[in-house]
Amino acid sequence: MKKTLIASAIGLIAMSAHAQSTVTLYGIVDTGIGYQSNSASLGKTTGGKSVVKMVQGVWAGDRFGLKGSEDLGGGSKAIFQLEQGFNPDTGAESTSGLGFSRAAFVGLTNQNYGTLTAGRQYAPYYTLLAPYSPTTWLTGAYGAHPGDVDSMDTIYRINNSLVYTSPSFAGLTVSGMYAFGGVAGSTNAGSTWSVAAQYLHGPFGLAVGFERLNNSTVGGGAWGANSTASSNGEPGVSAITNGYQTAAAQQRFAVTGGYKFNDQWDVSASYSNTQYVAGAGSSFHDTAIFNTGGVVLHYKPLSALDLAAGVAYTRATEANGITNAASYQQYNLTQFYSLSKRTGLYFIEAYQRANGKTLGTNGAGSIVDATADIGDGQNSAPSSSHTMVAGGVGIIHKF
Repeated sequence: MKKTLIASAIGLIAMSAHAQSTVTLYGIVDTGIGYQSNSASLGKTTGGKSVVKMVQGVWAGDRFGLKGSEDLGGGSKAIFQLEQGFNPDTGAESTSGLGFSRAAFVGLTNQNYGTLTAGRQYAPYYTLLAPYSPTTWLTGAYGAHPGDVDSMDTIYRINNSLVYTSPSFAGLTVSGMYAFGGVAGSTNAGSTWSVAAQYLHGPFGLAVGFERLNNSTVGGGAWGANSTASSNGEPGVSAITNGYQTAAAQQRFAVTGGYKFNDQWDVSASYSNTQYVAGAGSSFHDTAIFNTGGVVLHYKPLSALDLAAGVAYTRATEANGITNAASYQQYNLTQFYSLSKRTGLYFIEAYQRANGKTLGTNGAGSIVDATADIGDGQNSAPSSSHTMVAGGVGIIHKF
């Protein structure tokens, strides 16, 4: 009898310990075939050719990861997440040299006091605005605002960051982040900070956010040249912003919101103001400003079928000797069919038209024709002309 009681007690203790600490392995594999017209190298405005190629991470970034929590009592938990991106077409890391490129952080969370995490992670500017960003139904590769000029896609994470996110108070959540630059002799160089707020009320949601990224090279120059800086390279390098890579700082302000009419229809909208701030070491002299607005309509006619359509418009300000400022009009369609809870097929179509002028590579005084760059999946090979057509078909599986 005593042995039975002891065995039962040990079993209960083991079950309790297991319930208090959890670790989850998860991942996504997404691959397909894409088409792009007028493909050329970044910075070139001639010689573009159409291309059909394998694409990956279109609907959702390919990844595998570990996340877990430990119950500390009193409503508090220790949490962690390690997430690696990869290319299923080649088996390579999504970001060379980074073992956990998508996330690597640890922290504490409490249901009454909020969550504090430290490591490599997303800025509040992204996390709280994301539910109503264009990438939710249009994808980032084809549906992010032109060149992802406003950083509403998931491709940019912040090193050396501390993030605090509050609990929800009557539908309101606020979050703030500071990332250390680690540049000797300068607290500001290489640092990043962000604040955001999100309000949810029934079918309605609204979010507002701001972020500022300071170049680790004081006064501007080669972005992220100091390897200890909080930023991992420069976000948003594309045909839209190619001339402003030597900015002393970047800052973004954005508002997103949405309304769900019923189980079939919902709409979301976004506005952003992106600024590339010139410094003493920049190759351009005036702050470059890009204003972007977009709308996405989502329709679910069947439980297994999602359809979406979106339009976005980006316009630059007249500066740095440019009197006919660049503008970009982008149109998107997506179709997603769920084969099961974890597997789906997607189809994507997109078109963009660019007009006006912009600065050439690194803003070295040359003024060139603006060229099209759909979403952020074409950033390394944008159009060689004012127009671009792109599309893709693929399969995604989650585990």
